[in-house]
Amino acid sequence: MARLLLFGGKGGVGKTTTSTATAVGLARAGLKVLLVSSDPAHSTSDSLGVELGSEPTEVAGIPGLWGLELDPEAKISDMLPNISESMAGPMAGMLGSDALNEINEMKEEVSTSEMILPGLDEAMAFDELLKHLENPNWDVIVFDTAPTGHTLRFLALPEIIETWADRIIRMHRVTGGIRSILFGRKEGDKMREELERFRRRVLHVRRILCDPRLTRFTLVTIPEKMGVNESIRAYESLMEFNLPVSGCVINRKTPDIDHQFIKRRREMEEGYCQELEERLSDLVFKHVELLEGDVHGFDRLDEMSKLLHGEIELSDGLGPFDIGLGLQVNRGSWREGDEVQVHLPAIEREELSLRSEEGVLMVGINGREHEIEHHSPVKASQVGAKLNGDVLHLSFPEK
Repeated sequence: MARLLLFGGKGGVGKTTTSTATAVGLARAGLKVLLVSSDPAHSTSDSLGVELGSEPTEVAGIPGLWGLELDPEAKISDMLPNISESMAGPMAGMLGSDALNEINEMKEEVSTSEMILPGLDEAMAFDELLKHLENPNWDVIVFDTAPTGHTLRFLALPEIIETWADRIIRMHRVTGGIRSILFGRKEGDKMREELERFRRRVLHVRRILCDPRLTRFTLVTIPEKMGVNESIRAYESLMEFNLPVSGCVINRKTPDIDHQFIKRRREMEEGYCQELEERLSDLVFKHVELLEGDVHGFDRLDEMSKLLHGEIELSDGLGPFDIGLGLQVNRGSWREGDEVQVHLPAIEREELSLRSEEGVLMVGINGREHEIEHHSPVKASQVGAKLNGDVLHLSFPEK
């Protein structure tokens, strides 16, 4: 399973620049990296100078780097119906008195905003991210998150879904008439099952986000009072969910220049930096000075990567590899002779499956299948498979 590196903070502090530069540096070092953005501003394309879409797009000019800009709002209408709209209009006149009484009671209890499910757009983003996290063909996924509040809303979402789903299920049980009119005879059960599947997936993603073997969160801020306060609040909130926060980038520090105004500004910023380091003493800090120009395009991103992580050099094998800022990465898979090692931390044996189709070996992870590259056609029955800790060892027959 790919390691997930998240970069977050308040808007406008350089999250996109920091995450994109990290992704570029890892790809330059030889890893297969997926850079994902859920920020509605979609500035990742601008940073790279490459147009990205809702499917992984190879970044020309940097072998091993792919980009993806999520559009969670576009998926919401496909995921869950808007019950308020379904109940409105002339259809209400077709329902029995018991159904109408129940609906009116529900309307008093549930506001429109609750029915729309706060945090659902974040859930769509993380649910889409899950299928890439489970794909061992990615080495690392770098996630440029929306502002930290969006991430926190997602982390609280499973409990919101439970309350929301209970109310929908109550409505589903009112009468056979409302089930058949609003949903069809079988659609009510399907909706209930989909809600439960969705809740389980959200819980699964939350487990991944809270597992330090899989995820590291880096705060990005600027040396100003509002930035410092926001970072401290974000850290405390993230720690309530046991999210593994390991580093902090203090971005756009005033350079040390012999000028009275610049010196006063730098002294003020140093005070804020000291306060932040004292309050968040368990994090690894990196100070990045304000650069002369904007950071976009490959050359400037390479420069930023070196400022953040230095030269990233990886040895053979699955890893882990330290890359600075308290971060570690692993390769998703590694071949040694006729054996392929697949890195699958936090996976249980019963969540794995193995089959072949027309000579192509497929490894199933939580119901999603991924192709394992091999130099010749093979049958699953010919492949030895052993899960040893976090590593799946696949032994292929000799040619």
